[in-house]
Amino acid sequence: MKMNLKTKPTQPSFALESEHSGIVVGIDEAGCGPWAGPVVAGACILRDRDKLAPLLTLINDSKMLTSKKRDSIFEQLIQLPEHQFFYSIGMASVEEIDTINIGKATRLAMERAINSLSLKPTVALIDGIRKPILPQQQVITVVKGDQKSYSIAAASIIAKVTRDRLMKDLDREFPVYGWSHNAGYGTAKHQAALREFGVTVHHRRSFAPIAKLLTTDTLNDI
Repeated sequence: MKMNLKTKPTQPSFALESEHSGIVVGIDEAGCGPWAGPVVAGACILRDRDKLAPLLTLINDSKMLTSKKRDSIFEQLIQLPEHQFFYSIGMASVEEIDTINIGKATRLAMERAINSLSLKPTVALIDGIRKPILPQQQVITVVKGDQKSYSIAAASIIAKVTRDRLMKDLDREFPVYGWSHNAGYGTAKHQAALREFGVTVHHRRSFAPIAKLLTTDTLNDI
């Protein structure tokens, strides 16, 4: 008789980091899919890991956490002493996304994040398959890395919370698109607002849905 077992949520570890003797950084991005706003990358180095045990029980892939939990973990991370936690943020603008495409813009944001770190790593663990150009680091891509590595999971939280807060700021400028709730993704509300009010300077014109709207005579470019 077959047993119907529920799959337990994946919990990250330091297994990948422990394979390397140097300084290891985790990198993840937020905002590849949205129709508006920049793409954001986070880079995180966790040190003195034995002292981080209470916080580590909370850290996971940002997509598995509620907004409230992400915000709480984000605040706890950035308040850690610098000798325990090093982080930086890199972004690529809408203009850069439209000029060089979202894949290259994502790699650019990752490169900016790692190059801004005050502690220079020797190994970079990258979530996914996009491999940034980092001549000074050994670069290792990890599929679903934010579910496997604490460093990558922390980076996913830093990137996601940073971008969500940025989109909430843009929402105050253009409230009709619902960016404080949809983070720029093509939700029904977002699409309805685009049809009624047109495309803003914060929309990614190289994305097919936006490019299609720009060819419609009934919409104004705002």
